[in-house]
Amino acid sequence: MGCFVGVWLTDEHERAQLLEIQSRLLDIGSAVATPLTTSSDTMVKRAEFSYAHVERLEGWIDAHDAALPPLTNFVTPSGGKSSVFLHQARVVCRRAERSCVPLTRDGAVPSVVRVYLNRLSDYFFTAARRAAAFEGRAEEIYKKASS
Repeated sequence: MGCFVGVWLTDEHERAQLLEIQSRLLDIGSAVATPLTTSSDTMVKRAEFSYAHVERLEGWIDAHDAALPPLTNFVTPSGGKSSVFLHQARVVCRRAERSCVPLTRDGAVPSVVRVYLNRLSDYFFTAARRAAAFEGRAEEIYKKASS
């Protein structure tokens, strides 16, 4: 997922946010690799993941939404290279979130990790839309197949 984020970093748009997200993804890796049920208190404290990161993402999502036209249709992954890579990051993020569900349910990983991944996928969606707008590229509207 961090690699897809890195592709967009080359375009300089929202660079600070994306650099922070790459660091938080490494933090999430530490949290997942340090099961609450079997790790020492010192290691758990070191790998702690704060809910403040979720709140920060929420603020960025709101800012992206405020800068975009309202979404009235489903859109397909489109809008230029940067946008498509961010849509790909969203797909990978959803997969990571689903993989975390049993870990959080069993108490091995703090639930905030799953919450962060959930909100991160929404961030990637709004960032993909912003990237398309930034590049002046149209988002393609989903069209249902006729029977």
